[in-house]
Formats: sequence, structure tokens, C-alpha cells
Amino acid sequence: MRQKLDAWLDQPWVGNFIIGVIILNAIVLGLETSGEVMARYGTLILAIDTACLAIFVGEIIAKLIARGARFFRSGWNLFDFAVVAIALVPASGGLSVLRALRILRVLRVVSVAPSLRRVVEGFVTALPGMGSVFLLMSIIFYIGAVIATKLFGSDFPQWFGSLGQSGYTLFQIMTLESWSMGIVRPVMEVYPYAWAFFLPFILMTTFAVVNLLVGLIVNSMQDAHQAEDVARTDAYRDEVVARLETIEKMLSQKETSQERQR
Repeated sequence: MRQKLDAWLDQPWVGNFIIGVIILNAIVLGLETSGEVMARYGTLILAIDTACLAIFVGEIIAKLIARGARFFRSGWNLFDFAVVAIALVPASGGLSVLRALRILRVLRVVSVAPSLRRVVEGFVTALPGMGSVFLLMSIIFYIGAVIATKLFGSDFPQWFGSLGQSGYTLFQIMTLESWSMGIVRPVMEVYPYAWAFFLPFILMTTFAVVNLLVGLIVNSMQDAHQAEDVARTDAYRDEVVARLETIEKMLSQKETSQERQR
């Protein structure tokens, strides 16, 4: 019975149905933010939200029954369990903030959709390598913040008055948001050679380090996709081998039976 239930849960149409419920729930949660919509259709919207939550709870219970302890060995199952559990906590008193966290149910689409799951797995795989890149970027930011504070802090205290302000300003410059007309050009009016500091900083952070992060993530996603293809190929090979062994066994039994008849 548990095996049949597990096989039923793994059917594609079940996953597509859950994705549809997640999308419907996301739309409903968005409509709840509108006072006008809630005033006219509040009862219906809350009923749909409750029905969606009931479906999610039913799915989790079915997986627990079908898989038992195996359910908690999967990180994605634990993620789904936590997201649904948050929605079941009474949102009253000090826990009223949990009502806003109900939108986290939308993240369940990541665990249900294989393509999105592969993206997240690739990102998680890239985290160790990203740690080294973040350390390098932190060193660059620290050096740059110290230099900028000493050079420009006296004339531009709103941007470079302290180490923290300099770090935040350099982060804004790294994102290329109003970096030229908003910050660098006003600084260059007082310090004409300030470009010699800002341009190398932008080249090192925006165009080098950030692209290195993107490259690590893309490479990890390709590795995850390749590992998934290898696992699928191995499973297909094992299935073919099992079928061949079954056929060989049947032929052997048939030959044995024919020899006995003779």
C-alpha cells in the first residue's frame, strides 16, 4: 500500500496539480493585500486559501505515510514540511508576523519543479567556491573603504565620513547605480584625479569579481545537470540489465523444461 501511494505521488500529473495549487495560492495571497478586494470577496478568498493549505497538508501527510523515515532524509521534503508548518502556526499575538510568512508557500514551486530545483542545487553547490570570492571581495572593499575615507572623508562626509559609510558608498558604486553623476563626478570636482581610484575599483569588483561569481554558479548548475543526466542514464541501464536478466532466466527455464520433456 505504501509503495502504491509513493508511486502515485511521483506521477507527473500529481506534481503538475500541486504546481497549479501553488500558483493559485500565490494569486490568492496577493489579493489579500488589497483592502477593496477583501471587502468584496474576502470570504471566498479566505476559503480558497484554506483549501490550498488543506491540500498541502494532505500532500505532506501522504508523503509521510508513503515514505516514512525516508521523508526526512530529503532536504526538499524538510523544506516543504517547514513551509507548510509555518502556515499552521496560529498567527495571533506575538506570532502575527507569521501571517506575512504564508507567502513562503509559493517557494514550494521550487521543490516541485525539477528545473527550478536544479537551479537551487547548482547555487548551493557553488557556495563553497563563492565563499572564497566573497572573502576576496571583502578584502577589496575594506582596502577601498580605508583609502576612500582618508582621501575624501573630509570634503564628502555624507559618503566617506566613516569606514561604514565608505563601504556602503563603494557598494553603491559597484552596482553602478548613480555612480558617475551622483558620486564620482562631484568628488572629481574637488579631487580631479579621483577617477584613478574609482575606475580600478569598478573594474575589479563589478566586471571581475561579480562575473567570477556568475561563472561559479553557471558551472555548478552545469555540473548538477550533468550529474542528473548520469543518474538517469545509470537508472535506465540498470533497468535494461534487469530486463535482460529476466529474459535470460525465462529462456533458461524454458530450455530446462524442454529438456525434461524429452
